[in-house]
Formats: sequence, structure tokens, C-alpha cells
Amino acid sequence: MKGKESFVPAGEVVADERARISFGKAGVRRDDRYAIAVSDEGEILLTPLVSIPKRELLVWENSLVREQLAEGLRQSAAGETVELGSFGQFAEDEGE
Repeated sequence: MKGKESFVPAGEVVADERARISFGKAGVRRDDRYAIAVSDEGEILLTPLVSIPKRELLVWENSLVREQLAEGLRQSAAGETVELGSFGQFAEDEGE
């Protein structure tokens, strides 16, 4: 984590009757996600987050999968793909 010197003042806000604070002055947009940390002195640190589906976590945890996916996307963009038809015969029924 960076020290206090990396923080830049972005204005002053007042909490509303439900203790909510608007962070629009700081560039926060609707549906942005943040991890919240509070220091002993009451300072609040918001760290931007991106949530991904658990089924996609393998791509971020496994560098080989990530490299192979990137290569497949590169090949597709370059038109280096071959049509192999339907793979529907390998799909499992939703009831299984």
C-alpha cells in the first residue's frame, strides 16, 4: 500500500441523513466496486475492485491457460481458425 503522500485532495463531502457519502468528485461512477479499509485514525481507504465469475478464476490463476487463451484470441482475430462444426454431441443435458 502506498503512503499518505500519494493521496491527492479531491474536495469535501458531508454524509446525508442515512450516513451515505457521495464520491462523484473523486471520479467514482455508478456500480463501481471498492474494498474499504479504515485506519486507527479514522481514515478511509477505498481500493477499486473488479469482480469476475468464479468459473473464470482459472484463467487468472493459471499462466498456461492465460497464454493459450491469448494465443487463441490472437489466432481468431488474424483469421487463422478452422471451422470444425458443432460440438453439441459432447454437451451434457442440463438435468445431469
